[in-house]
Amino acid sequence: MNPFWTRRAFLSRAAASAGALTLASSLANALTISEAASPLRGRFVTHVSVVRVNQIEVAPTRSIGQDESADNSPQHLRSRREAFARGCPDGRMTWAVSWLALHDERQEYREARRLLASYHDRYGDEITFIPGGYFAPMYDTRQNIRITIHRALQRLSTMVGNGYRPQSLVAGFMDAENQYFLAKEEDIHVCQGQIWSQHGIDYGDGDGGICYPYYPSREDYLKPAQGLADLIDCVCLDGWTCDFLAARRNGFAGGFNSRMGVGPIETVQDLGQEVGRREMMATTAMHFDQGHALNGFGWVTTIWEVSIGHDQDLTWWLQTIRERWPDTKVIPEGEFGMEWRRHFPNNSELNYRFDAKGTGAPGSEKDLEIRWYMNQEFRLALLHDWVTKSPWTAIDFTRYDLPAHEPQGLQREWSLMNVLNQKGTRPQDKPVRLGQLPSEDQDIIYTRYPELRRWA
Repeated sequence: MNPFWTRRAFLSRAAASAGALTLASSLANALTISEAASPLRGRFVTHVSVVRVNQIEVAPTRSIGQDESADNSPQHLRSRREAFARGCPDGRMTWAVSWLALHDERQEYREARRLLASYHDRYGDEITFIPGGYFAPMYDTRQNIRITIHRALQRLSTMVGNGYRPQSLVAGFMDAENQYFLAKEEDIHVCQGQIWSQHGIDYGDGDGGICYPYYPSREDYLKPAQGLADLIDCVCLDGWTCDFLAARRNGFAGGFNSRMGVGPIETVQDLGQEVGRREMMATTAMHFDQGHALNGFGWVTTIWEVSIGHDQDLTWWLQTIRERWPDTKVIPEGEFGMEWRRHFPNNSELNYRFDAKGTGAPGSEKDLEIRWYMNQEFRLALLHDWVTKSPWTAIDFTRYDLPAHEPQGLQREWSLMNVLNQKGTRPQDKPVRLGQLPSEDQDIIYTRYPELRRWA
């Protein structure tokens, strides 16, 4: 199989037998601990809908993929907003508008822009820009991206009126220099700037970061800043919440979808409605049950293009979340990022932990359990078979205290990989016991998590 399938192209190649699989109960018999002492509390959902003309607008004058203008009509926008309101009547969402959708002079796009402005006025929705169709730094220079963002934000202000400015930018991937530019020059302090664990799929690779908010380093957008000297005052957010077991895979390795989680393409469209919806909720529960207990707060996020539809699934997902976790706040990206920023002045208190068992969906083996540890200094993933009680092995250890360098030219590979990476794409990326890591790496791990010595 071509290692670089797009998410959409993979749909017709999905295993037909997936719908017959049953999902394991969400996080039964999970690690019991007291609630984490996080300064931020609660459960949060952020939903982004993308409005565009072409499938992947990698630059203002260049597109990859198909024309989707017919699927971004005002009727489609109304359907999406109504579906969101049925699922969460008091919720507010983010709309990310592409360069062409901001400038297309056809009547339907003029009406679409008026409609989006009315959603801000009526509901308090956030209307923002998406540069590069998720992959701006892979296809355009930093300087061109900066100019494009500045002009698009001006266009948005005119479109919405009354001096409007969004609190966030939705970018897919965004380089450190332009996140610094956002904060310093545009006074925007939240950027959906990485797609966690993405590698070997769509049009860009970016594995190596942490899946919850952090301040990026000026060295590399995936590296949490190590101190005030390299801190970018722009909260970097993930784009899609994925099943932790599926996300350890590279692209579609083994015929599985590494992006499977709460997105409709990888779940209901791929697995069928019954199994797909269960996977969406099981992935949500990874963060709202055990994740909430471990971290003090839980956050689930997703980006759904208007063109893909699945409005009924959006309604169902939001309704089910509110029924199961009625305290959940459904708010725009910028508002969530700014709320996190109010509680975390820097990265020193970051200590994200996750403990998840496989759901039983394709690529999420129900007898496997994964534990993630993510902080300012490193991220660490441990995996074992909880049925046979096999030893825990490290499948990822990425150090953030080491120098990092972003690509300076145009290329698809923007990952941060050093000691050990979960995707297994390099010869050294083999699972190892903690006691097999170099002594320096063990010291770093045990200094922060001394309890892990028992698994050496």
